[in-house]
Amino acid sequence: MAFDPSRPIYRQIISGYLKKMIRGDLRRGDKIPSQREYAEIAKVNPNTVQRAYREMEQQDIVETVRGQGTFVKISDQSLERSKTEMAREYVRHYLLEMRELGFDDQEIISRLVSEITAEGGKPRD
Repeated sequence: MAFDPSRPIYRQIISGYLKKMIRGDLRRGDKIPSQREYAEIAKVNPNTVQRAYREMEQQDIVETVRGQGTFVKISDQSLERSKTEMAREYVRHYLLEMRELGFDDQEIISRLVSEITAEGGKPRD
């Protein structure tokens, strides 16, 4: 797995799991890899994975059942809230980067519409 060196790895682990939940790849009740398994798969320090899992538990994203494993617990409302927050974060980052390149808002919108169209999508009014 490739991690972005500009962001803490444990946060990227959490984001990765949230994305899987948002897409429906992981659903409430699904078991996720143990901390040790994840650390081996991702080639990261087990303490980093432990921190990510602990934070996900504190946020009610997952729950660990002793002797059975760690399971997805997030509610539909929390998942929708996370989806909205992540989208907002990505849009803000995109806007910041485009403005640093010197684009004004209208140019940014035009480029977005152009890219959506180029990918075969149809922009909404």
